[in-house]
Amino acid sequence: MKGPEKDVEDLADIISEMISMVKRGSQLSSQDISTLLALAEKVEASGSFSTQPFEQDTGDIILHTHTGEAVSAKTPGQRNIVKASENNDILFAIGPAGTGKTYTSVALAVRALKQRQVKRIILARPAVEAGENLGFLPGDLKEKIDPYLRPLYDALEEMIEFDKLEFQLSKNVIEIAPLAYMRGRTLNNAFVILDEAQNATNTQMKMFLTRIGYNSRAIITGDVTQTDLPRKQESGLIVIQDILKDIDGISFVYLDQGDVVRHKLVRDIIEAYDKFENNKR
Repeated sequence: MKGPEKDVEDLADIISEMISMVKRGSQLSSQDISTLLALAEKVEASGSFSTQPFEQDTGDIILHTHTGEAVSAKTPGQRNIVKASENNDILFAIGPAGTGKTYTSVALAVRALKQRQVKRIILARPAVEAGENLGFLPGDLKEKIDPYLRPLYDALEEMIEFDKLEFQLSKNVIEIAPLAYMRGRTLNNAFVILDEAQNATNTQMKMFLTRIGYNSRAIITGDVTQTDLPRKQESGLIVIQDILKDIDGISFVYLDQGDVVRHKLVRDIIEAYDKFENNKR
């Protein structure tokens, strides 16, 4: 590599990180490279470049899928989720779309189940429509609510072999249900995830958090900028940040555009919307 010394050093750090990812068994994709470059730009914009965002070890691999592919924490925000989950029983992961909040959380839950740290996984979501009326849905109760829960199934299907997943779902070792189904229950020996928590009301959030039982852990994920609740209802995820901020054993992890791991345009879209909203205010 030839060029200005600082640029060469920065590029060397990125390439070194790419090599270390491959050595740890990860299949390096163009999206991974885009993420590394975006992280470099983010750090460089602050005035100094550091290799810290790229430092990883074998602990970044959360688990291996049934096809042998490594599921890793790829961004600083995702690594913070992994570390905070290991040190806290309740974790809130808050950030924009595409930052891997749900995927990382489901991977941690599957790992805990495989290692027998918990006896079951419970995944919940508020059944709130994203700005559109789906109308009457045919079929039984499961078929009616499945469209709301599809993202959770998608994540599980990547990590667990289909037949084994079907068996675990049938035996309620893994349970996927609307948030309303949590009322009145005590969730012991479980890894519990509440996804899209920005669509939970204050009452629902309190109800969910008080379901956590003995030897259980919980991760609550959401994006406070994408609330689909009626205008008169306040998001429980917004309020909870002030209510629980000083309680030991509860942690808040915040992700941003730099943690986006979807198509490179997703990051630009999020930044454009943020700029638009700030100008409007």
